[in-house]
Amino acid sequence: ITINSAAVSVDWGANQINIIDTPGHVDFTAEVERSLRVLDGAVGVFCAVGGVEVQSETVWFQANKYKVPRIAYINKLDRTGADFYGCVAQMKEKLLAKTAICSIPVGAYTDFKGIIDLIRMKFVQRDPNDKRNIDFTLVDIPESHKAEAEEKRAELLEMASLANDELAETLLEEKPVSEELLKKALREGTLKGLFTPVVCGSSKNFHGVQQLLDHVIDLLPAPIDRPPVEGLVPKSKEKEKVLRKPDPKDHFSGLAFKTVAEPTGDLVYVRVYSGELHPGDTVLNTSNGRQERIGRMYRMMGNKREELEVAGPGTIIAVVGLKTTYTGNTLCSTDAPVALESINFPKPVISVALVPDKTNDESKLGDALGRLLRDDPTLKAHTDPETNQLIISGMGELHLEVSVDKLHRFP
Repeated sequence: ITINSAAVSVDWGANQINIIDTPGHVDFTAEVERSLRVLDGAVGVFCAVGGVEVQSETVWFQANKYKVPRIAYINKLDRTGADFYGCVAQMKEKLLAKTAICSIPVGAYTDFKGIIDLIRMKFVQRDPNDKRNIDFTLVDIPESHKAEAEEKRAELLEMASLANDELAETLLEEKPVSEELLKKALREGTLKGLFTPVVCGSSKNFHGVQQLLDHVIDLLPAPIDRPPVEGLVPKSKEKEKVLRKPDPKDHFSGLAFKTVAEPTGDLVYVRVYSGELHPGDTVLNTSNGRQERIGRMYRMMGNKREELEVAGPGTIIAVVGLKTTYTGNTLCSTDAPVALESINFPKPVISVALVPDKTNDESKLGDALGRLLRDDPTLKAHTDPETNQLIISGMGELHLEVSVDKLHRFP
Protein backbone atom coordinates (compact mmCIF):
# COMPACT_ATOMS: atom_id res chain seq x y z
CA ILE A 1 0.00 0.00 0.00
CA THR A 2 1.06 3.60 -0.57
CA ILE A 3 2.03 5.28 2.71
CA ASN A 4 3.45 8.62 1.56
CA SER A 5 2.20 10.62 -1.41
CA ALA A 6 4.84 10.48 -4.14
CA ALA A 7 5.29 13.01 -6.95
CA VAL A 8 6.43 12.08 -10.43
CA SER A 9 6.56 13.98 -13.74
CA VAL A 10 6.00 12.21 -17.06
CA ASP A 11 6.01 13.44 -20.63
CA TRP A 12 3.07 12.19 -22.69
CA GLY A 13 3.15 13.37 -26.29
CA ALA A 14 3.81 17.11 -26.26
CA ASN A 15 2.51 17.49 -22.69
CA GLN A 16 4.05 17.17 -19.25
CA ILE A 17 1.87 15.57 -16.57
CA ASN A 18 2.70 16.00 -12.89
CA ILE A 19 1.28 13.00 -11.03
CA ILE A 20 0.85 12.67 -7.27
CA ASP A 21 0.12 9.14 -6.08
CA THR A 22 -1.81 9.32 -2.81
CA PRO A 23 -2.49 6.58 -0.23
CA GLY A 24 -5.85 4.85 -0.15
CA HIS A 25 -5.75 3.81 3.51
CA VAL A 26 -7.88 5.86 5.91
CA ASP A 27 -4.96 6.34 8.36
CA PHE A 28 -3.09 8.39 5.76
CA THR A 29 -5.96 10.72 4.88
CA ALA A 30 -3.69 13.76 5.48
CA GLU A 31 -1.58 12.80 2.47
CA VAL A 32 -4.75 12.88 0.35
CA GLU A 33 -5.93 16.18 1.85
CA ARG A 34 -2.70 18.00 1.12
CA SER A 35 -2.44 16.54 -2.39
CA LEU A 36 -6.02 17.46 -3.36
CA ARG A 37 -5.33 21.02 -2.24
CA VAL A 38 -2.70 21.47 -4.99
CA LEU A 39 -4.12 19.32 -7.82
CA ASP A 40 -5.83 20.53 -11.01
CA GLY A 41 -7.53 17.23 -11.76
CA ALA A 42 -7.76 13.73 -10.28
CA VAL A 43 -8.06 10.12 -11.43
CA GLY A 44 -10.08 7.99 -9.00
CA VAL A 45 -8.92 4.36 -9.30
CA PHE A 46 -11.51 1.72 -8.42
CA CYS A 47 -11.18 -2.06 -8.22
CA ALA A 48 -13.62 -3.88 -10.50
CA VAL A 49 -13.94 -6.63 -7.83
CA GLY A 50 -14.08 -4.55 -4.64
CA GLY A 51 -16.12 -1.69 -6.14
CA VAL A 52 -16.46 1.58 -4.24
CA GLU A 53 -14.81 1.04 -0.86
CA VAL A 54 -15.31 3.18 2.25
CA GLN A 55 -12.09 5.19 1.88
CA SER A 56 -12.92 5.83 -1.80
CA GLU A 57 -16.06 7.61 -0.59
CA THR A 58 -14.05 9.75 1.86
CA VAL A 59 -11.54 10.79 -0.82
CA TRP A 60 -14.29 11.44 -3.39
CA PHE A 61 -16.09 13.86 -1.09
CA GLN A 62 -12.76 15.49 -0.16
CA ALA A 63 -12.27 16.11 -3.90
CA ASN A 64 -15.80 17.59 -4.06
CA LYS A 65 -14.80 20.03 -1.30
CA TYR A 66 -11.85 21.29 -3.35
CA LYS A 67 -13.93 21.22 -6.61
CA VAL A 68 -11.36 18.99 -8.34
CA PRO A 69 -12.52 17.74 -11.79
CA ARG A 70 -11.91 14.02 -12.11
CA ILE A 71 -11.96 10.84 -14.22
CA ALA A 72 -12.82 7.42 -12.79
CA TYR A 73 -10.67 4.46 -13.85
CA ILE A 74 -12.01 0.97 -13.13
CA ASN A 75 -9.03 -1.38 -12.89
CA LYS A 76 -8.40 -5.14 -12.46
CA LEU A 77 -10.98 -6.31 -15.01
CA ASP A 78 -8.90 -9.47 -15.49
CA ARG A 79 -9.58 -10.65 -11.92
CA THR A 80 -12.18 -13.26 -10.97
CA GLY A 81 -15.38 -11.53 -9.85
CA ALA A 82 -14.74 -8.30 -11.79
CA ASP A 83 -18.00 -6.43 -12.46
CA PHE A 84 -17.59 -3.24 -14.50
CA TYR A 85 -21.26 -2.20 -14.55
CA GLY A 86 -21.68 -3.16 -10.88
CA CYS A 87 -18.82 -0.77 -10.01
CA VAL A 88 -20.45 2.02 -12.08
CA ALA A 89 -23.77 1.40 -10.27
CA GLN A 90 -21.97 1.72 -6.91
CA MET A 91 -20.41 5.02 -8.03
CA LYS A 92 -23.87 6.38 -8.76
CA GLU A 93 -25.32 5.10 -5.49
CA LYS A 94 -22.51 5.75 -2.99
CA LEU A 95 -20.72 8.72 -4.57
CA LEU A 96 -23.82 10.34 -6.15
CA ALA A 97 -21.71 10.59 -9.31
CA LYS A 98 -23.14 11.28 -12.77
CA THR A 99 -21.15 8.90 -14.95
CA ALA A 100 -20.22 9.28 -18.62
CA ILE A 101 -18.91 5.85 -19.68
CA CYS A 102 -16.14 6.38 -22.28
CA SER A 103 -14.91 2.79 -22.58
CA ILE A 104 -16.34 -0.67 -21.90
CA PRO A 105 -14.64 -4.06 -21.43
CA VAL A 106 -14.67 -6.99 -23.84
CA GLY A 107 -14.84 -10.21 -21.85
CA ALA A 108 -14.12 -10.57 -18.12
CA TYR A 109 -11.91 -12.50 -15.72
CA THR A 110 -9.42 -14.74 -17.56
CA ASP A 111 -11.39 -14.09 -20.78
CA PHE A 112 -10.75 -10.30 -20.64
CA LYS A 113 -9.56 -9.31 -24.14
CA GLY A 114 -9.36 -5.52 -23.98
CA ILE A 115 -11.51 -2.38 -24.15
CA ILE A 116 -13.81 -0.65 -26.62
CA ASP A 117 -13.20 3.10 -26.93
CA LEU A 118 -16.70 4.63 -27.19
CA ILE A 119 -15.36 8.03 -28.28
CA ARG A 120 -13.70 6.58 -31.40
CA MET A 121 -16.01 3.53 -31.57
CA LYS A 122 -13.08 1.16 -32.01
CA PHE A 123 -11.72 -1.90 -30.20
CA VAL A 124 -8.24 -1.27 -28.77
CA GLN A 125 -6.23 -4.35 -29.77
CA ARG A 126 -2.84 -4.92 -28.15
CA ASP A 127 0.04 -6.46 -30.09
CA PRO A 128 0.71 -9.77 -28.23
CA ASN A 129 4.27 -9.93 -29.69
CA ASP A 130 5.33 -6.52 -28.35
CA LYS A 131 7.40 -7.12 -25.20
CA ARG A 132 7.39 -3.38 -24.34
CA ASN A 133 3.55 -3.48 -24.10
CA ILE A 134 3.11 -0.16 -25.92
CA ASP A 135 1.93 -1.13 -29.41
CA PHE A 136 -1.81 -1.31 -30.06
CA THR A 137 -4.11 -0.81 -33.02
CA LEU A 138 -7.68 0.42 -33.33
CA VAL A 139 -9.79 -2.23 -35.06
CA ASP A 140 -13.51 -2.79 -35.68
CA ILE A 141 -15.64 -3.66 -32.66
CA PRO A 142 -16.25 -7.45 -32.33
CA GLU A 143 -19.74 -8.50 -33.51
CA SER A 144 -20.52 -9.91 -30.04
CA HIS A 145 -20.25 -6.43 -28.49
CA LYS A 146 -21.55 -4.17 -31.28
CA ALA A 147 -25.08 -3.77 -29.88
CA GLU A 148 -23.77 -3.04 -26.36
CA ALA A 149 -21.26 -0.49 -27.74
CA GLU A 150 -24.00 1.29 -29.77
CA GLU A 151 -26.25 1.49 -26.70
CA LYS A 152 -23.49 2.84 -24.42
CA ARG A 153 -22.34 5.29 -27.12
CA ALA A 154 -25.89 6.73 -27.30
CA GLU A 155 -25.90 7.14 -23.47
CA LEU A 156 -22.48 8.84 -23.64
CA LEU A 157 -23.65 11.31 -26.32
CA GLU A 158 -26.77 12.13 -24.30
CA MET A 159 -24.70 12.82 -21.16
CA ALA A 160 -22.09 14.88 -23.07
CA SER A 161 -24.83 16.99 -24.71
CA LEU A 162 -25.64 18.45 -21.26
CA ALA A 163 -22.36 20.40 -21.48
CA ASN A 164 -22.37 21.57 -25.11
CA ASP A 165 -25.23 23.11 -27.13
CA GLU A 166 -23.55 22.38 -30.47
CA LEU A 167 -23.49 18.67 -29.66
CA ALA A 168 -27.12 18.79 -28.48
CA GLU A 169 -28.16 20.40 -31.81
CA THR A 170 -26.14 17.84 -33.81
CA LEU A 171 -27.96 15.01 -31.98
CA LEU A 172 -31.39 16.62 -32.55
CA GLU A 173 -30.66 16.95 -36.26
CA GLU A 174 -29.47 13.31 -36.23
CA LYS A 175 -26.13 14.22 -37.83
CA PRO A 176 -22.95 12.19 -37.14
CA VAL A 177 -20.92 13.44 -34.15
CA SER A 178 -17.21 14.05 -34.77
CA GLU A 179 -14.57 12.81 -32.30
CA GLU A 180 -13.37 16.42 -31.75
CA LEU A 181 -16.85 17.69 -30.86
CA LEU A 182 -17.48 14.82 -28.43
CA LYS A 183 -14.10 15.36 -26.71
CA LYS A 184 -14.78 19.10 -26.49
CA ALA A 185 -18.19 18.47 -24.86
CA LEU A 186 -16.75 15.88 -22.45
CA ARG A 187 -13.96 18.28 -21.45
CA GLU A 188 -16.42 21.14 -20.84
CA GLY A 189 -18.67 18.91 -18.72
CA THR A 190 -15.73 17.52 -16.70
CA LEU A 191 -14.33 20.99 -16.00
CA LYS A 192 -17.76 22.25 -14.86
CA GLY A 193 -18.29 19.15 -12.72
CA LEU A 194 -21.48 18.14 -14.58
CA PHE A 195 -20.37 14.49 -14.86
CA THR A 196 -17.41 12.13 -14.38
CA PRO A 197 -15.97 10.29 -17.41
CA VAL A 198 -15.48 6.57 -16.63
CA VAL A 199 -12.79 4.50 -18.35
CA CYS A 200 -11.61 0.95 -17.66
CA GLY A 201 -8.75 -1.45 -18.10
CA SER A 202 -6.28 -3.82 -16.49
CA SER A 203 -3.06 -2.02 -15.55
CA LYS A 204 -1.26 -5.30 -14.81
CA ASN A 205 -1.84 -6.43 -18.40
CA PHE A 206 -1.34 -2.91 -19.88
CA HIS A 207 -4.92 -2.62 -21.13
CA GLY A 208 -6.38 0.88 -21.08
CA VAL A 209 -3.40 2.69 -19.49
CA GLN A 210 -2.37 4.67 -22.57
CA GLN A 211 -6.01 5.56 -23.25
CA LEU A 212 -6.28 6.80 -19.64
CA LEU A 213 -3.28 9.11 -20.16
CA ASP A 214 -4.89 10.39 -23.38
CA HIS A 215 -8.06 11.14 -21.41
CA VAL A 216 -6.01 13.00 -18.76
CA ILE A 217 -4.71 15.28 -21.54
CA ASP A 218 -8.04 15.59 -23.39
CA LEU A 219 -10.52 15.86 -20.51
CA LEU A 220 -8.81 17.09 -17.34
CA PRO A 221 -7.83 20.76 -16.92
CA ALA A 222 -4.42 22.19 -17.65
CA PRO A 223 -3.24 24.74 -15.03
CA ILE A 224 -4.42 27.61 -17.29
CA ASP A 225 -7.97 26.16 -17.32
CA ARG A 226 -8.31 26.53 -13.56
CA PRO A 227 -9.66 29.72 -11.99
CA PRO A 228 -7.13 32.13 -10.42
CA VAL A 229 -6.15 31.17 -6.89
CA GLU A 230 -7.45 33.46 -4.16
CA GLY A 231 -5.35 34.71 -1.26
CA LEU A 232 -5.28 37.43 1.38
CA VAL A 233 -2.93 40.40 1.63
CA PRO A 234 -0.96 39.71 4.85
CA LYS A 235 -1.48 42.15 7.75
CA SER A 236 -4.33 43.97 5.96
CA LYS A 237 -7.02 45.08 8.43
CA GLU A 238 -9.94 44.52 6.05
CA LYS A 239 -8.70 41.02 5.09
CA GLU A 240 -8.17 42.31 1.57
CA LYS A 241 -8.42 39.55 -1.06
CA VAL A 242 -6.08 39.22 -4.01
CA LEU A 243 -6.10 36.88 -7.05
CA ARG A 244 -3.08 35.21 -8.62
CA LYS A 245 -3.55 34.06 -12.24
CA PRO A 246 -1.80 30.98 -13.68
CA ASP A 247 0.40 33.29 -15.76
CA PRO A 248 4.25 33.24 -15.87
CA LYS A 249 4.23 37.07 -16.02
CA ASP A 250 2.22 37.46 -12.78
CA HIS A 251 3.94 37.79 -9.38
CA PHE A 252 5.26 34.48 -8.05
CA SER A 253 3.11 32.54 -5.57
CA GLY A 254 3.31 28.92 -4.45
CA LEU A 255 2.19 26.60 -1.66
CA ALA A 256 4.48 24.23 0.26
CA PHE A 257 2.34 21.10 0.64
CA LYS A 258 4.83 18.48 1.83
CA THR A 259 8.23 18.30 3.51
CA VAL A 260 10.53 15.29 3.51
CA ALA A 261 13.44 15.18 5.97
CA GLU A 262 16.70 14.18 4.25
CA PRO A 263 20.25 13.93 5.68
CA THR A 264 21.35 16.92 3.54
CA GLY A 265 18.37 19.11 4.53
CA ASP A 266 14.62 19.20 4.05
CA LEU A 267 13.11 18.62 0.62
CA VAL A 268 10.06 20.89 0.35
CA TYR A 269 7.44 20.13 -2.31
CA VAL A 270 5.96 23.34 -3.75
CA ARG A 271 3.05 23.81 -6.14
CA VAL A 272 3.61 26.96 -8.26
CA TYR A 273 0.36 28.86 -8.84
CA SER A 274 1.59 32.02 -10.59
CA GLY A 275 4.80 33.62 -11.88
CA GLU A 276 8.13 31.86 -12.23
CA LEU A 277 10.69 30.59 -9.74
CA HIS A 278 14.45 30.26 -10.33
CA PRO A 279 17.32 28.88 -8.22
CA GLY A 280 18.87 31.73 -6.23
CA ASP A 281 15.58 33.71 -5.99
CA THR A 282 14.70 35.30 -2.65
CA VAL A 283 11.05 34.74 -1.72
CA LEU A 284 8.87 35.62 1.25
CA ASN A 285 7.22 33.04 3.50
CA THR A 286 4.05 34.92 4.51
CA SER A 287 3.16 32.28 7.12
CA ASN A 288 6.08 33.34 9.36
CA GLY A 289 7.18 36.63 7.73
CA ARG A 290 10.68 35.37 6.93
CA GLN A 291 12.57 35.54 3.66
CA GLU A 292 13.91 32.36 2.11
CA ARG A 293 16.51 31.79 -0.60
CA ILE A 294 15.79 29.08 -3.15
CA GLY A 295 18.72 26.64 -3.39
CA ARG A 296 18.16 23.94 -5.99
CA MET A 297 14.88 22.97 -7.65
CA TYR A 298 14.07 19.48 -8.88
CA ARG A 299 11.50 17.83 -11.08
CA MET A 300 10.79 14.57 -9.28
CA MET A 301 10.68 11.19 -11.06
CA GLY A 302 9.94 8.90 -8.10
CA ASN A 303 13.34 8.39 -6.47
CA LYS A 304 15.17 10.06 -9.39
CA ARG A 305 15.34 13.83 -9.77
CA GLU A 306 16.12 16.26 -12.56
CA GLU A 307 17.47 19.74 -11.75
CA LEU A 308 15.41 22.67 -13.07
CA GLU A 309 16.40 26.24 -13.97
CA VAL A 310 12.85 27.61 -14.03
CA ALA A 311 9.41 26.53 -12.77
CA GLY A 312 6.18 28.10 -14.06
CA PRO A 313 2.46 27.90 -13.13
CA GLY A 314 1.15 24.37 -12.57
CA THR A 315 4.59 22.90 -11.88
CA ILE A 316 5.15 20.71 -8.83
CA ILE A 317 8.77 20.97 -7.72
CA ALA A 318 10.95 19.86 -4.82
CA VAL A 319 13.09 22.67 -3.40
CA VAL A 320 16.30 22.32 -1.38
CA GLY A 321 17.69 25.09 0.80
CA LEU A 322 14.58 26.32 2.62
CA LYS A 323 15.23 26.73 6.35
CA THR A 324 11.86 27.70 7.89
CA THR A 325 9.23 26.56 5.34
CA TYR A 326 6.90 23.71 6.26
CA THR A 327 3.62 22.13 5.10
CA GLY A 328 0.88 24.70 4.44
CA ASN A 329 3.21 27.73 4.17
CA THR A 330 2.84 30.22 1.30
CA LEU A 331 5.89 31.38 -0.64
CA CYS A 332 5.57 34.53 -2.79
CA SER A 333 7.42 37.46 -4.35
CA THR A 334 8.88 39.79 -1.72
CA ASP A 335 7.33 42.84 -3.46
CA ALA A 336 3.80 41.38 -3.76
CA PRO A 337 2.94 39.45 -0.57
CA VAL A 338 -0.02 37.06 -0.58
CA ALA A 339 -1.18 34.41 1.91
CA LEU A 340 -2.90 31.44 0.27
CA GLU A 341 -5.41 29.35 2.21
CA SER A 342 -3.51 26.87 4.35
CA ILE A 343 -4.30 23.14 4.52
CA ASN A 344 -6.61 21.91 7.29
CA PHE A 345 -5.80 18.52 8.75
CA PRO A 346 -8.01 16.26 10.90
CA LYS A 347 -7.22 15.82 14.61
CA PRO A 348 -5.48 12.63 15.84
CA VAL A 349 -7.71 9.88 17.24
CA ILE A 350 -5.37 7.32 18.88
CA SER A 351 -2.29 7.61 21.15
CA VAL A 352 0.62 5.43 22.31
CA ALA A 353 3.49 6.01 24.78
CA LEU A 354 7.09 6.02 23.49
CA VAL A 355 9.76 4.65 25.84
CA PRO A 356 13.41 4.97 24.72
CA ASP A 357 15.75 2.00 25.47
CA LYS A 358 18.44 4.08 27.15
CA THR A 359 18.55 7.53 28.70
CA ASN A 360 21.09 8.78 26.15
CA ASP A 361 18.59 7.88 23.40
CA GLU A 362 16.23 10.63 24.58
CA SER A 363 18.00 13.50 22.79
CA LYS A 364 18.26 11.43 19.58
CA LEU A 365 14.58 10.53 19.92
CA GLY A 366 13.69 14.22 20.36
CA ASP A 367 15.55 15.21 17.14
CA ALA A 368 14.06 12.36 15.09
CA LEU A 369 10.56 13.02 16.43
CA GLY A 370 10.89 16.73 15.59
CA ARG A 371 11.66 15.86 11.96
CA LEU A 372 8.82 13.33 11.84
CA LEU A 373 6.27 15.84 13.22
CA ARG A 374 7.39 18.40 10.65
CA ASP A 375 6.85 15.93 7.79
CA ASP A 376 3.46 14.65 9.04
CA PRO A 377 0.97 17.31 10.26
CA THR A 378 -1.48 14.67 11.59
CA LEU A 379 1.09 13.27 14.01
CA LYS A 380 1.24 15.04 17.40
CA ALA A 381 3.47 14.52 20.47
CA HIS A 382 3.35 15.68 24.08
CA THR A 383 4.68 14.65 27.52
CA ASP A 384 2.03 13.41 29.94
CA PRO A 385 2.41 15.56 33.13
CA GLU A 386 1.26 12.72 35.42
CA THR A 387 3.28 9.76 34.12
CA ASN A 388 6.08 11.82 32.50
CA GLN A 389 5.76 9.58 29.44
CA LEU A 390 6.21 10.77 25.85
CA ILE A 391 2.87 10.29 24.06
CA ILE A 392 2.44 10.32 20.26
CA SER A 393 -1.02 10.58 18.67
CA GLY A 394 -2.06 9.73 15.12
CA MET A 395 -4.90 8.76 12.79
CA GLY A 396 -4.93 5.02 13.50
CA GLU A 397 -2.91 1.97 14.54
CA LEU A 398 -1.25 1.53 11.14
CA HIS A 399 -0.31 5.23 11.08
CA LEU A 400 1.39 4.95 14.48
CA GLU A 401 3.10 1.66 13.56
CA VAL A 402 4.55 3.23 10.41
CA SER A 403 5.62 6.37 12.33
CA VAL A 404 7.44 4.32 15.00
CA ASP A 405 9.10 2.28 12.25
CA LYS A 406 10.31 5.54 10.64
CA LEU A 407 11.75 6.65 14.01
CA HIS A 408 13.74 3.40 14.20
CA ARG A 409 15.17 4.06 10.74
CA PHE A 410 16.21 7.69 11.30
CA PRO A 411 20.05 7.96 11.39
